[in-house]
Amino acid sequence: MDQHSPSIRAHAVALMRQGVPNRVVAEHLNIPRGTIGWWRSEDRRARGESYEQPTDCPTCTGRTFDHAAYSYLLGLYLGDGHIISKPKQHHLSIFCNATQVGLIDAAEQAMRTVMPLPSVSRREKPGCTEVKSYTKHWTCMFPQHGPGKKHDRKIVLAPWQQEIVDAHPWEFIRGLIHSDGCRITNWTEKIIGGERKRYEYPRYFFTNKSDCIRQLFTDTLDRLGLTWTHCTRHGNPYNISVARKADVALLDLHVGPKH
Repeated sequence: MDQHSPSIRAHAVALMRQGVPNRVVAEHLNIPRGTIGWWRSEDRRARGESYEQPTDCPTCTGRTFDHAAYSYLLGLYLGDGHIISKPKQHHLSIFCNATQVGLIDAAEQAMRTVMPLPSVSRREKPGCTEVKSYTKHWTCMFPQHGPGKKHDRKIVLAPWQQEIVDAHPWEFIRGLIHSDGCRITNWTEKIIGGERKRYEYPRYFFTNKSDCIRQLFTDTLDRLGLTWTHCTRHGNPYNISVARKADVALLDLHVGPKH
């Protein structure tokens, strides 16, 4: 950084004070962006100016946002997402099956739609893709964030979240099933007229260890008029099943298989 003359540095600082982005200043003066960023930081410090990262967080700015996209993203977060919030690391992560590229795209699009300003990236892991969005303000949008696993603590929607879910219940159901659910084909055999026949029928499952999150799922199904049942396995009531033909047809219309 000392290799640049004071006049070049002063010119760069003057441009940044006019609101010119670091990237543009760096390209204009042919100076590394890291150097430009350091000069900006030093200039702020010399003037006693504190820096706040720009945000478009709806809860902090009062900005209107896409409620349908948020209802879907809320379902994804409750099902298979988490937030890391540390002094220098803040991000929302949604974990998706690496083969389900449609789900990965949908998760990324939902993040960008709810808050366009934060950066979004993907991280490939064995068998899964982590979709990440970086800003500490995801804790504002998901007040359910807290220490420990979600199924070890009480999960309750804030009144404003419940209003969004009530207005966009299918998006919420779709997010929950896309994260922690599936559509499968069951089969059974019956003896009819002395002949054994095989019957196949589709059904949806939602599986989650949290009693609270399962309750949010079934309460929303109730409001939509769908019939559901518990499928207890090994003594654990973690599975919610929707198998009635008319209800499966509605789920096919609004949710569909993950892809």
